[in-house]
Amino acid sequence: MSVVVSNSPVFSPSHHKSIFSTSTLSPRSRISPSTSTFRQSFGGGDGPSTSGSSPPSALVKRKRPARLDIPIMNMGFGGPGTPRGVQETMVEEERDGFYSVCCKKGRRAVMEDRFSAVVDIHGDSKQAFFGVFDGHGGVKAADYVAENLNKNIMAEVARKDENSVEDAVKHGYLKTDTDFLEQELLGGSCCVTALINKGDLIVSNAGDCRAVLSRGGAAEALTTDHRPSRQDEKDRIEALGGYIDSYNGVWRIQGSLAVSRGIGDRQLKQWVIAEPETKVLKIKSDDEFLILASDGLWDKVTNQEAVDIARPLCTGSNSQTQPLAACKKLVELSVSRGSLDDVSVMVIQLPQYMQ
Repeated sequence: MSVVVSNSPVFSPSHHKSIFSTSTLSPRSRISPSTSTFRQSFGGGDGPSTSGSSPPSALVKRKRPARLDIPIMNMGFGGPGTPRGVQETMVEEERDGFYSVCCKKGRRAVMEDRFSAVVDIHGDSKQAFFGVFDGHGGVKAADYVAENLNKNIMAEVARKDENSVEDAVKHGYLKTDTDFLEQELLGGSCCVTALINKGDLIVSNAGDCRAVLSRGGAAEALTTDHRPSRQDEKDRIEALGGYIDSYNGVWRIQGSLAVSRGIGDRQLKQWVIAEPETKVLKIKSDDEFLILASDGLWDKVTNQEAVDIARPLCTGSNSQTQPLAACKKLVELSVSRGSLDDVSVMVIQLPQYMQ
């Protein structure tokens, strides 16, 4: 299995997620052996940075430190790393029809979205893992999740005789959360993942990244956003002694965070859980493609609009499909409609995984 790790700093706002947030410059590095591909990319915003239990009465302006250009080591693959201080506004990647992805930084100083993709798992072309991760309160949580969540889930799946696949994914999310918190790092990350195994599509989310399936041209949301305004999430938080209130029209936990599930978020961990919701379905002949995206897309583009725009570029003969162009078109539409957030869009072609 070949591994490519890419860290690309880009810029994004998380104004709707958390009242305060920290920004950290993240460097870019790349590693590449050979077979399947694992990739993490950067962007997006999701998070809290206050630990108080009551909403702040006014925003506090903090002076940003000067940006730093930090050289990155490529973790021992292919020699010493190369300094990469370029602040990119767009990250694009395509892998031989397996998937395409486009990430664009929003208005913040650092891109906090990340993504990962692993194909040909154990040499099996019918097994793959994909994820989009929307960080908040800095990039550390999204970085960590993009690097480790797939490994933890696959380790649990290997023991699935002990658990159902839903339990395996759940334990993978929870282990990633526990391991991240043990490092005593701040920030958090929303997640949406798709595990493909033996013709099954296993989609999970924690937070407000979303998965939308195109089935014969009809959009079907496979995940439901975890936000404090959702009645069952509000009830769960209040039963645990938390409170939900509105800040500038956005419902927040403890006056701070506008998502109710995710990995990390140490200060709010009592209420912000990492347990995902999971849906399992068989890939059928009319299942065309899957869109995984951060809320930077979904806040401006409806599920059906996304499918309608992507479908002409994602269906038809292989020589005619242009899924990367579809990703870029969706990102550009969100930005044209006023998105200030990081926007990450991944399209996964499904017919090749059907059994």
